[in-house]
Amino acid sequence: MPPCIFRPLICALLLAAMAPAAQADPVRLLLVTGGHEHELTFYEMFLGREDYNVTVNPHPKAIRPWLSKRIDVLVLYDLAEVSDQAERQHLRAFLESGKGLVVLHHAIANNQQWPWWSQEVVGGRYVLKGEPGTPPSTYKHDVDMEVRPVATHPVVEGVGPFRIRDEAYKGMWISPQVKVLLETDSPENDKPLAWIGPYAKSRVVFLQLGHGSDAHRHPSYRKLVHNAIAWAAGRR
Repeated sequence: MPPCIFRPLICALLLAAMAPAAQADPVRLLLVTGGHEHELTFYEMFLGREDYNVTVNPHPKAIRPWLSKRIDVLVLYDLAEVSDQAERQHLRAFLESGKGLVVLHHAIANNQQWPWWSQEVVGGRYVLKGEPGTPPSTYKHDVDMEVRPVATHPVVEGVGPFRIRDEAYKGMWISPQVKVLLETDSPENDKPLAWIGPYAKSRVVFLQLGHGSDAHRHPSYRKLVHNAIAWAAGRR
């Protein structure tokens, strides 16, 4: 699908206009979008939060030199290939500085041509094109899934089993080094739904859920996103 160009800019203005007075030490978030259409309800999750200072930066050139100095947590809701070597260096420097990363939904398909990203950082990849021995992953919209936490971790704290309608992903490559947090028995989806990435220098979380308003407005999903951000920022 074509990149979402104008929406992120509009939503950045909405977030700024509707945000309450900032706390003394809010988490500095960078929401990276672009490359995939998404519903505006995604931004509702961040409105009115005194504990966040939010910047929205869409592709292209979303990864800037100032990332490590100005941002605490990078939240990816994009679909992109960071191929520019300078951007890759900025992204590496951000993670090596110990800052946090939250990868949401279709962002698991990012950086298909950068093995370091999927193998060492995120610990998974939605395979867009089949490769020798690895068929392409598949998706299906509007799947009702029963979700359950399978680990004790701050990201799933206060989140019990729940039911949600979302987009299913099947046949992803998932590293054996990830710590799985959520699972489903839906036959249309891989069993793991959320995990902690293997990268030791940073706090990395992947949440597969989050395709549209059914997820964006679901209280359990919102709890997961905010828990993931807090943990990635070192606040939990």
